[in-house]
Amino acid sequence: MTTTLIENIGLLVTHNEERPERTNAALVIDDGVVAWVGEGSPAADERIDAGGRCVVPGFVDSHSHLIFAGDRSGEFEARMAGRRYEAGGIRRTVAATRAATDDELLANARRLVAEARAQGTTTIEIKSGYGLSVADEERSVRLAATLTSEVTFLGAHVVPEGADRDAYVDLVVGEMLDACAPHSRWIDVFCESGAFAVEESRRILEAGIARGLGARVHAGQLGESGGVRLAVELGAASVDHCTYLSDDDVEAIAGSGTVATLLPGVEFSTKHPYPDARRLLDAGVVVALASDCNPGSSFTTSMPFMIALAVREMGMTPAEALAAATLGGAAALRRTDVGHFALGARADLVVLDAPSYVHLAYRPGVPLVHRVVSSIPA
Repeated sequence: MTTTLIENIGLLVTHNEERPERTNAALVIDDGVVAWVGEGSPAADERIDAGGRCVVPGFVDSHSHLIFAGDRSGEFEARMAGRRYEAGGIRRTVAATRAATDDELLANARRLVAEARAQGTTTIEIKSGYGLSVADEERSVRLAATLTSEVTFLGAHVVPEGADRDAYVDLVVGEMLDACAPHSRWIDVFCESGAFAVEESRRILEAGIARGLGARVHAGQLGESGGVRLAVELGAASVDHCTYLSDDDVEAIAGSGTVATLLPGVEFSTKHPYPDARRLLDAGVVVALASDCNPGSSFTTSMPFMIALAVREMGMTPAEALAAATLGGAAALRRTDVGHFALGARADLVVLDAPSYVHLAYRPGVPLVHRVVSSIPA
């Protein structure tokens, strides 16, 4: 097996408790995992000179919607002119997605995964949710599974145009779940005004859990709801958005194993208030950052952009934002093998064209990823 030495690292962010950062460091990769971290230049089959740059773990994007077709730039333009964001635009993407071929959907998703990888994302979750029929949801998760192991069934995104609400929920927990569960690791529901109520969400999530899927929940994007506490009650790995939270919501998340995943690209694109990350962190909540890449409310794959927004708009320090985009994302996916550089962890790393990770927020919009090293597909 080939070993690779990454040497001459000016600043290495390991996220290990005993020594989270190292200067003048090196790292050895053996068969795709971290085999050694320290100082010096041990023997290896291959060498990569980091040139004194900063090296961080690969970003873990724990929330994206990459299986879709169509364009909703007109909605973005209208929002920038003052129109309020509403969840109903999802149905326009559903129509375009249903009309697209498998090859067209997969080509678009591959392009977006490659775009994310070029910006340092080495682990990505992909949801369905733009099919909303048994056949289209099944093909969405099946295609997503060719790109990542982190596939989420989101048949409960919205109720399709013209569908009977109760009948659609029956379909999601029945035939649709049967078709999608074999290709999925997770089940998700959009528990929000205009989407699914708390009791509908409970039924859907419990059906997925009974099939062996882990739970994830969209909640608190458009207003306070019971979705956050439902996620905690059901032991969801992550509750995502968390823009609008009551004190009881924060207390519930803080006392649980559920991660609060914040998606600042949505607030950038919809002009909603940004989540208060400082409030969550000070309460002891584990926070993740993710892109929520989708064609309607956050059409970006850039995790560096999420870090910059979190620092500028959400009260996070650069170190906290980086941790949320790596360790936090790993926690949101219940992964211990990514997001850090402990021995035996996946050797997914980003060499930044900068002396420090602070530059991710200090130089927003600048392509700072010098090199991405990952021997394992996202």
